[in-house]
Amino acid sequence: MSKLFSPGTRFGTWRKLWLSLATAEKQLGLNISDEALEQMKANLDLDEEQMADAAVEEKKRRHDVMAHVHVFGQRAPAAAGIIHLGATSCYVTDNADLIFLRDACDIILPKLAVVIERLARFAETHKDLPTLGWTHFQPAQLTTVGKRATLWIQELLWDLRNIQRARDDIGFRGVKGTTGTQASFLALFEGDHDKVEELDRLVTELSGFKHAYPVTGQTYSRKIDIDVLGPLASFGATAHKIATDIRLLANLKEVEEPFEKDQIGSSAMAYKRNPMRSERVCSLARHLMVIQQNAMMTASVQWFERTLDDSANRRITIPEAFLTADVILTTLQNVTEGLVVYPAIIARRVRQELPFMATENIIMAIVKKGGDRQVCHEKIRVLSHEAGAVVKQQGGENDLIDRVRADPFFEPIVDDLDSLLDPSTFVGRAPEQTTKFVNEFVKPAIEPYRRQVELSTAAELSV
Repeated sequence: MSKLFSPGTRFGTWRKLWLSLATAEKQLGLNISDEALEQMKANLDLDEEQMADAAVEEKKRRHDVMAHVHVFGQRAPAAAGIIHLGATSCYVTDNADLIFLRDACDIILPKLAVVIERLARFAETHKDLPTLGWTHFQPAQLTTVGKRATLWIQELLWDLRNIQRARDDIGFRGVKGTTGTQASFLALFEGDHDKVEELDRLVTELSGFKHAYPVTGQTYSRKIDIDVLGPLASFGATAHKIATDIRLLANLKEVEEPFEKDQIGSSAMAYKRNPMRSERVCSLARHLMVIQQNAMMTASVQWFERTLDDSANRRITIPEAFLTADVILTTLQNVTEGLVVYPAIIARRVRQELPFMATENIIMAIVKKGGDRQVCHEKIRVLSHEAGAVVKQQGGENDLIDRVRADPFFEPIVDDLDSLLDPSTFVGRAPEQTTKFVNEFVKPAIEPYRRQVELSTAAELSV
């Protein structure tokens, strides 16, 4: 990602765009020599000397595009007179940005698929492990560790879909001229509208795009930036939620992110195992979520055919959004590949809360043995409050089941209590939901990225 948004890639892409323009113009009849095209092809990459020369030119001319036109012409002298022919600066700057948006999505998508695959593997491994569910961060009915992970995965699948949609929707600015009217190209082709349209089509095709935007001003609409950064911001929200859940689980000592043998959690408190990776994800995700606001503000103030107050802003905003998303995904992959589960802690917490959840089952069992439902309800209510007082006021363990065993009223079901308290009977269809979700939704969604997932898995296993 850093290389994609590097100056070398940017200026090299400009040269490729100039070559595509010259190639198409020659094909449509303009007087451009084969030698010119060959020299351009031979000098698409910039070395340090050319970068330095361009920096000197830009300082002198105060115009980055013209500085690079000049330096490119020095390296391809046969083409010096036709480089940038008919074009405005946004021919290279905006078309290059659209290429970078597309290619940056192509970097993000496989990495996102890898994180989804890692979590799917985790979900399947722990699909049968009962754990306490939480609503309002208060104890709720049981779920399973694996089923909870499917909630994270589902949101990541939506992010995968949304980023892919945005990527596939990116068009090309093409050759539109200074204010989008193609007047300069119409002049070059002596009023031949068909050739101007064909030029636009050819350059779009040479640049690897299926379509160009039908109309533009001097720039492509900055609303495109919103459309692309929006799914990234939404992914930021997903990542923040996942990392927050992991941080909370770490506090509960149920699930932890990886913690290396020699890792130090605190300079003062030697026992600390801080979830610093998940905290980093949350920190960066908040930044990613707000970058789209910048793109919206920029789009809203583009006067008429264009204004230049977008340029400096976008040179920061767009690379920053993708670089931030990239490092979040790298960190999430590290976390999801090394999640540690503590079943004993999970089981203990389940035991603390399950007696209360089992009261309805106890009532039903008594009724089946001929007992009175209302009498049983009242006895359970009283015993539950007594047990609750032991937990909350005395700091003791939940002894509700011991109280039930000691009450003669419940003697008919004493032998059934263990089965009535089996945690696996309280998780509903969580295991089945997890299996079906992974097989029917996750695996098909990441299949297009199977090669990248396999390569990443091989790298993981080799460590």
